[in-house]
Amino acid sequence: MDKLTKQQRSLNMSKVRNKDSKIEILLRRELWSRGLHYQKNVKDIIGKPDIVFKGKKIAIFCDSEFWHGFDWDNKKFEIKSNREFWIKKIERNIQRDTEVNFLLTNDGWYVIRFWGNDIEKNVIACADQVEAVLKDR
Repeated sequence: MDKLTKQQRSLNMSKVRNKDSKIEILLRRELWSRGLHYQKNVKDIIGKPDIVFKGKKIAIFCDSEFWHGFDWDNKKFEIKSNREFWIKKIERNIQRDTEVNFLLTNDGWYVIRFWGNDIEKNVIACADQVEAVLKDR
């Protein structure tokens, strides 16, 4: 049973962003400050990557831990309300991420996925990784 009212839950869910999240903006600002110019949320690329370097075929995803199932084998047991819905939803997200990685890689793309905590704790290291891949391609 959900501890929040239907209206409270609706308000919470309306605040969840699928683009321009805090972690995305952090990474984008660091990349831009280095003079690295990218496109964001490109709809015509499978999976709609958060950051794209089209010419180099590099797709970057900034994944939040909850929505994309970080440490899922342990974390799924922490879900207390509406377990069936959330477990099914997040496991489908994990499966979709794997499918997107596979399809992009087969199409010649280099896929980078960062966890939100990694971006927040060390955005410079994440940007260094992106810059290194850009130089290699």
